[in-house]
Amino acid sequence: MTRLFNDPADFADEALAGFVAAHRRWVRPVTGGVVRAGGTPAGQVAVVIGGGSGHYPAFSGLVGAGLAHGAAVGNVFASPSAQQVRSVARAAHGGAGVLLMYGNYAGDVLHFGQAADRLNAEGVPTATFAVTDDISSAPADQSAKRRGIAGDLPVFKAAAAAAEAGQPLEEVARIAAHANARTRSFGIAFSGCTLPGADEPLFTVPAGRMAVGLGIHGEPGIGEAILPTADEAAELLVAGLLKELPQGVTAPEGQRAAVILNGLGSVKYEELFVVYRRVSQLLEEAGVTVVEPEVGELVTSFDMAGVSLTLTWLDAQLEPLWTAPADTPALRKGAVAPAVAAPAAAVTESAPETEDALPQGTADSRAAAVTAAAALRAVAATVAEHADELGRIDAVAGDGDHGIGMLRGATAADAAARDAAERGAGAGTVLHRAADAWADRAGGTSGALWGTILHALGDALGDEHRPTAAGVAAGVTRASEEVRRVGGARVGDKTMVDVLVPFADTLAAATGTGDRLTAAWDRAATAAAEAAAATADLLPQMGRARPHAEKSLGTPDAGAHSLALIVRAVHGALSDTTEEH
Repeated sequence: MTRLFNDPADFADEALAGFVAAHRRWVRPVTGGVVRAGGTPAGQVAVVIGGGSGHYPAFSGLVGAGLAHGAAVGNVFASPSAQQVRSVARAAHGGAGVLLMYGNYAGDVLHFGQAADRLNAEGVPTATFAVTDDISSAPADQSAKRRGIAGDLPVFKAAAAAAEAGQPLEEVARIAAHANARTRSFGIAFSGCTLPGADEPLFTVPAGRMAVGLGIHGEPGIGEAILPTADEAAELLVAGLLKELPQGVTAPEGQRAAVILNGLGSVKYEELFVVYRRVSQLLEEAGVTVVEPEVGELVTSFDMAGVSLTLTWLDAQLEPLWTAPADTPALRKGAVAPAVAAPAAAVTESAPETEDALPQGTADSRAAAVTAAAALRAVAATVAEHADELGRIDAVAGDGDHGIGMLRGATAADAAARDAAERGAGAGTVLHRAADAWADRAGGTSGALWGTILHALGDALGDEHRPTAAGVAAGVTRASEEVRRVGGARVGDKTMVDVLVPFADTLAAATGTGDRLTAAWDRAATAAAEAAAATADLLPQMGRARPHAEKSLGTPDAGAHSLALIVRAVHGALSDTTEEH
């Protein structure tokens, strides 16, 4: 288990600070992550990778010549926020555009996509790419739904080597897609990982058995099997990957492949070598030529005891990119030639943006702002009270990070709202500041969605008028619509949407019949609690829990449950003085 930590909520930040202190030859810190110490070579596409903490050496350990130009680093098992990604990308940009690369997880897709939109609007040409190598997480005909696991490395490496060779952004992105299409991974685990501060691992495996088809966020495997010998483990992994050959590879005979045997945190190097001995024999027997294999910890999951095998089927284009030199804290091969960095103005992280004076609200809106700030204070207190419970629920079929992510986000939103209200902001600005703080501090899917909810409410309330019950209900309805648009979930998918939609609908109906806001919110919060409980009977259709759908039966969705807790807490902070009739 993870034994050395201070405050679990600070673990990711403190780990990154220590990593930078130990690796100043390769990296320097910027807001949101790290970039190459020497900057991006002039005129070179910047490959910026990223994801949650807990996977070292992914992602910060892969920054350096021949590999990534920067890495955005999120909280434990949570995607970095859009603002973190944007900050790292701006610092890494060398004048030729940016390719953002990440594993295919909902939070990463949301935040990296939002960052790309903003960067493009600012004149920084930016493309995105999500790695989808895990064959266990979705069938071949639904490969776009697959997770990114240890196959991140060869796909990142191909794109970065292409950028190092001077290829333009469009071609670097095309090569990333080509490498991804020819990369497959498969993993097994013998025990789950334990998050900092947690008392129990995210999942356990019965004695004498192993989990098959695991992810890298502490998710349980797709199935279980009898605990194998080292040779049997190798045979299972190789056989699983040879069953699914990528398009263009009709048979393994005569093929060349990059091979990664990856330890997930607790399997020692000697054990990996014993397994790789048999992996190598099996691939040779199948007619596969192994090219520069990597055996070791490359994409981990804290202290998970497990291994994964990755094959990237090489061709004339991909092989020289895989074998190209690299010099990073965690991966070094060949000799990297000195590079000329772009001009300092292009690679140095821009100075923090100077914010305009805080917009002042009218007297009516300032009064509403005080109520909004009080509501967010109640939200933060409720989340703190239930953070462990939310993590436990999330760990049943997910990665167990929901509680700590919600705590970071709600605490940041509370502080931002209080500051804005004390400085005379109206209700809209208070909620907008809280939205940005929540999304930035929490990261992950929930961070993006709660940022969306609070922004929609802020838009509805504004800074000028005294909010009405109908106006608040309209803002909640707009938030419900935006969350479904941004996240893509529908009612029945076992997400927060299963609570947000009935909450918004009940609130709109109650205010439409003349109920005052406090009474209407009470009715809607009761509907939310009932809807949250009902998610226990649903199978997840989205997110990290989707591959483990059956395991979640009988347990409510963590995001749905936290939303129900939050709207009930807000009810206690509401006052009829915010209403106008």
